[in-house]
Amino acid sequence: MSNRPEAPEPLPHPVVDNHCHLDIARGDDEPALPVAEALSRAAAVGVPRIVQIGCDLPGARWAVRTAEQYDAVVAGVALHPNEAPRLAARGELDAAMAEIEALAASSDRVRAVGETGLDYFRTGPSTGSGADGRQVQRDAFSAHIDLARRLDKTLVIHDRDSHDDVLAVLDEVGAPERWVMHCFSGDADFARACLDRGAYLSFSGTITFKNAEQVRDALRLAPADRILVETDAPYLTPSPHRGRTNASYMVPLTVRSMAATRGDDLAALCAVIDANTDRAFGGAWG
Repeated sequence: MSNRPEAPEPLPHPVVDNHCHLDIARGDDEPALPVAEALSRAAAVGVPRIVQIGCDLPGARWAVRTAEQYDAVVAGVALHPNEAPRLAARGELDAAMAEIEALAASSDRVRAVGETGLDYFRTGPSTGSGADGRQVQRDAFSAHIDLARRLDKTLVIHDRDSHDDVLAVLDEVGAPERWVMHCFSGDADFARACLDRGAYLSFSGTITFKNAEQVRDALRLAPADRILVETDAPYLTPSPHRGRTNASYMVPLTVRSMAATRGDDLAALCAVIDANTDRAFGGAWG
């Protein structure tokens, strides 16, 4: 039985879902939508463009192929911070990073290096091979930052329970010209620290959750020209459908919540988000 919510009311101006996983199924009973159908459903509600994010080598390869096939899609490629220690434990991390670099450089359809970053929620102090799992993450994150700088790609950062170390690594390596805090999860103080370093803050369906007041505080603080929207689909479905399968066509619920939180006109906020996304990812596409 499908767990997909019905489509919300369309937006008055198009926006981009800047972080989506079209290839990931939520479970055996909820396969991923065919790409053409996912794009059609999204476009019908005012979300005509998507950034497809690959988090491991198979996902990164898939993202590049899909971006080359569909004008509405561009790609981001990286090794997720939880993937890096697993690869390191098998002695495969260096080869995997070399392939990520080759994929990132392979096509203008690859706009981003990401999602990379740090995740201290799932990765502990050991990789299973005696190495420090969190240090492996920091080293991989540094390598991704360097890659984004060298190739002039947008850096997309995953940050879970690791705010201070994310900023420390960015400060050490030097942030690229364009970088995005994916699924922003910090408070207003952390938002200010990111913004001071030039970040775009990307807000997901979590902005609609009752327990996310600190994230709403960050959204209120952020300048309009630094705000993006995403799904992280198939995860983080906005209320009132929390817990069901997310997809890009659910973005209107998140944007309406953002406008209400900030006291912004909905159409004006949509137009700003759309323009911000073009700047954040190196120009328009589609």
